[in-house]
Amino acid sequence: MTGRHYTAIPGPSVLPDRVLAAMHRAAPDIYAPEIEAMAADLAADLKTLAGTKAHLAMYLCNGHGTWEAMATNLFSRGDRVLLLACGTFGHGWAGVLRGLGVEVQLIDFGRNTPADPAAVRAALAGPGIRAVLVTHVDTATSVRSDVAAIRAAMDAAGSEALLALDCVASLGCDEVRMDDWGVDVLLGASQKGLMAPPGMGFVWFSERARVAGLSAGLRTPYWDWTLRANPAEFWHYWFGTAPTHHLYALRESLTMILREEGLTALWSRHERLASAVWAAVQAWGQGNPAIRLNVADPAARGRSVTSVHFGAPHAAALRDWVTPHGLTLGVGLGMGTEQDPKASGWLRIAHMGHVNAHMTLGALAVIEAGLQALGVPHGKGALEAAAAALSGPGK
Repeated sequence: MTGRHYTAIPGPSVLPDRVLAAMHRAAPDIYAPEIEAMAADLAADLKTLAGTKAHLAMYLCNGHGTWEAMATNLFSRGDRVLLLACGTFGHGWAGVLRGLGVEVQLIDFGRNTPADPAAVRAALAGPGIRAVLVTHVDTATSVRSDVAAIRAAMDAAGSEALLALDCVASLGCDEVRMDDWGVDVLLGASQKGLMAPPGMGFVWFSERARVAGLSAGLRTPYWDWTLRANPAEFWHYWFGTAPTHHLYALRESLTMILREEGLTALWSRHERLASAVWAAVQAWGQGNPAIRLNVADPAARGRSVTSVHFGAPHAAALRDWVTPHGLTLGVGLGMGTEQDPKASGWLRIAHMGHVNAHMTLGALAVIEAGLQALGVPHGKGALEAAAAALSGPGK
């Protein structure tokens, strides 16, 4: 195949050439002052990205690892938490916590609606909940919850619980404001909006969370965030050897995000790209009611990925058709039903990280070509609708 293949899945996302080039070097001296200074600089930028002045612990892990890092630093066996699930990753987080001996009270909001603050307030009426946990954007369903409203519900209930937020699928794409929203613990990873390879996880935690976790019975030497957040020696950041080439990648990506594009422009770009995808899907759906966005309310949709129903088996056939034509789309993760056990009616279109208008329009054009080639009924005017959305406010 000639030309570049576009892997439009919700992570790992597209790696910019500059990030790849930054990693293309020999292994450095991990005792040299330059790499120590770079790590401190990265920590400062990561706090800016998350909208916080809180503590930060960096780990060699994926997003799942950050679930365990958070839990071991905050909880003891038998502690109770309230977990708000809006898709596969909420349930996955609950599974990790239960495996550690944490008692999880789970509210399942289904697969196409955000967490309801009123339900949170009602669930906090009784005592004993140490933390409320929510996934900002569930990568599987693309549902986005209103974090500020959840914090307000917790305050209205008079709860002393901590608020923990999984931002793996939203950080660097959706607006994230840890301090303004009253979040105590925030989780992120390197492979989505941060445009770096998988392998680094991040846990930001407030002073309130640090104090609350001093008695955590689950804490282990590797996951302990104490020295990672305030290292006396360089190796304390990582509890061992530094992930050197990940650091070079992250340094370049954060330069692109914060020092060149800027957060306001970055959030605006993701808003436009997401709106273009939504407009195209809605146009296709005018000719086929089976084609629809998973989330009806635009305010409850993530700006990094869109879950789309095409009807079984059309989504799976469409994914197979577009792949040899230079495009890979995400599987319908966690969307299986009795009628469609393999979720062959669902797929996900990512628009996160190092993506621009021509990449998004190109992906939509290939999808439309696939719909035509496969004989899937669909409405017309999708590309025109996408182009109009891209030309909206903030262009």
